[in-house]
Amino acid sequence: MGTTVTRALESAVNEKGELVKLKGWTRLFIYPGFRFKVVNGLLTNFHLPRSTLLMLVCAFGGRELIMRAYREAVDKGYRFYSYGDAMLIL
Repeated sequence: MGTTVTRALESAVNEKGELVKLKGWTRLFIYPGFRFKVVNGLLTNFHLPRSTLLMLVCAFGGRELIMRAYREAVDKGYRFYSYGDAMLIL
């Protein structure tokens, strides 16, 4: 999933770890230290530095690993933002 679907799914998990049908908005803010309950893979592009989306990606993949991937992306000339290159984190 991408970051938006990740937030939606993680918002729709009950106390038993089951997905439940919900409607409306989420206020879930995912940042390092968050414990993912249902999402086990993330397909996303390279986000802006210091953005909340980058925080979510770091929460999922670990800050050290993600920063290493970003350094390599910059070194190799990858494109960032919405129409840039993407990464799969498992």
